[in-house]
Amino acid sequence: MARLAGVNIPDNKQVQIALTYIYGIGPQLSSRILSSAKVEQTVRVKDLTDSELSKLQEIITNNYTVEGELQRVVTGNIKRLKDIKAYRGLRHQANLPTRGQRTRTNARTKRGKKITVGGTAKKVAAKT
Repeated sequence: MARLAGVNIPDNKQVQIALTYIYGIGPQLSSRILSSAKVEQTVRVKDLTDSELSKLQEIITNNYTVEGELQRVVTGNIKRLKDIKAYRGLRHQANLPTRGQRTRTNARTKRGKKITVGGTAKKVAAKT
């Protein structure tokens, strides 16, 4: 397995897809990195030479914020929003959607398992 930016990327995938396994690199950024490194996008990771791997590693570390550093930045941004009591920060604190989605229905992923209120009706007394 090749290792880029502290992540093991799969050998049997094309380089363009394999780079997206790194947190902070998506399809567009992956193709931009490969074009600046002059590496063909359809080449499998196992077929890359050591010089190509080192060139990719150098471009990623010098030009882009990825993995742990990016996660620290994102976490810091959310913490700042919570500290200044911004609306988005309050939504993060309450574990609700932050970007204007409705919550009356849907939003199950963010809110968790549904809790039924008044779900059990009282049993009617049987006539004797």
